[in-house]
Amino acid sequence: MSAYVLTQAGFKVLMLEAGRDYHPETETPMFYVPSQAPLRGVATPDKPYGYYSADIGGWTIPDEPYVVAPGSEFQWYRSRMLGGRTNHWARVALRFGPYDFKPYSRDGLGVDWPITYEDLSPWYDRVERLIGVFGSNEGLENTPDSPPGVLQPPPPPRPIELFIKRGFESLQIPVAATRAAILTQPLNGRPACVYATECVRGCSIRANFQTPTVLLPPALATGNLEIRTRAQVYQVDMDKDGRAGGVSFVDQSTGHHHSVRARAVVLAASACESARILLNSRSPRSPEGVANEHGNVGRYLTDSVAIGSMVGQFPALERLPPRNDDGASVSHVYVPWWGYQKQSKGQLNFPRGYHVEMGGGRTMPGMGIDELALTPYGPNLRSELRRTFGTSYGFFGRGEMIPNDQTFCEIDPVVKDRWGIPVLRFHWKWSEHEIRQAAHMRQTFLEVIDRLGGRVISKTANTGIVKGGAISHEVGATRMGSKPQTSVVNQFGQAWNVRNLFVTDGGVFASHPNKNPTLSILALSWRSGSYLVDAARRGDL
Repeated sequence: MSAYVLTQAGFKVLMLEAGRDYHPETETPMFYVPSQAPLRGVATPDKPYGYYSADIGGWTIPDEPYVVAPGSEFQWYRSRMLGGRTNHWARVALRFGPYDFKPYSRDGLGVDWPITYEDLSPWYDRVERLIGVFGSNEGLENTPDSPPGVLQPPPPPRPIELFIKRGFESLQIPVAATRAAILTQPLNGRPACVYATECVRGCSIRANFQTPTVLLPPALATGNLEIRTRAQVYQVDMDKDGRAGGVSFVDQSTGHHHSVRARAVVLAASACESARILLNSRSPRSPEGVANEHGNVGRYLTDSVAIGSMVGQFPALERLPPRNDDGASVSHVYVPWWGYQKQSKGQLNFPRGYHVEMGGGRTMPGMGIDELALTPYGPNLRSELRRTFGTSYGFFGRGEMIPNDQTFCEIDPVVKDRWGIPVLRFHWKWSEHEIRQAAHMRQTFLEVIDRLGGRVISKTANTGIVKGGAISHEVGATRMGSKPQTSVVNQFGQAWNVRNLFVTDGGVFASHPNKNPTLSILALSWRSGSYLVDAARRGDL
């Protein structure tokens, strides 16, 4: 997004990408089924989201280790491809609400953002219009509506989603149309989705949002953007006046180190990687790293709260007549957090909420036949498949974590990667707030499954909160604030003491609302980029 904004304004931009080049138009396996893939497409260490997923990188990358401190559990997902995680995210695109920007004012925990919802709302409008987001205006608490004409029409709920909706509504829990960055109508030369496959594979026809097909083509068309791949930046180079003079990087193809000069430096390497770059940018002038005068870089790291998947099997759905239930790869409905008033009255034992995403039904058949079939082999197997196919449905909570002093990343004093760059060491702790929230999440799913006459069939339903980093929503390691003593950047992502250095990824989040972060990262980045443009034109950099 930063490259898009800056090039459109006429500035020359060099983008240094740590991963390889990637072209969704030619590399997306749009019409392949699992049986055509090695191991029927299941996850492997080098393809952690499945063989066909558009992810190059993963939890473990050869030659690029990281360290987890004793007593902590954390896993760090890193994308090593042009466009990063925008290629394989689920496309859920939820706006943060007014409460989300002022959490401390509501319950005395964490910190408030230095901006309000009203400050970011116009930028949400711009992003939704540009990338294409389907959804509806529901008028729900802290779930902002978009202006008329901004959202694309949502696809109608599938029959199984209407069935699940009855279960939630029987508990007085509202269900709304999902908001997702998937086109249901043509937009700017991009066609509507044809419901060919899961969005995590990417999209060869550009019907969903990923930066290589939506943001980079118009940026390149200006003639102002140069992209260099396999270029891993490891430090910000400072000049004698205390300004960012450029960056140093290693060419992963050759192992050679290079430096480039620039009027301004924008870090958007993902929350933890940008923090690593700043922490490794040490000099006599900045012995603890650039923009780290008060020791805030790497602090206040958070991820979404989630439990192991809760999957229910529902006899009421057995032996239904066949029908086409394709549609978008995400559920067409979701459950926004409904407990704000109960929390404000002290009726819940945890302070922050979660939303519920769902999935299942008559999707591409998997390999878990023996778990449901009464006769998992022999001549009756086909009848059993017809009875059970499409009768299971999963529930996935995404909750808000409150920043705490025991969760952070820092530079490990010993371990380095293949190119001699010091790596990160992670410290992680879930507080009682998140543990109680997860218990509520689990109980809610159990009640819905019970109300609909189902039974739990997942093996991970009672394993507690997943590891930190498992949801890949980590944010907050370079958070914004109203003063340098407690933050790394100001409200525009500008480093407090380095006026030509900006951070525009999820690291700038002051808190971690229960909504997925991508849409807000894009909106904040557009706002930051516009501020940078104005500052450059005024000569303030």
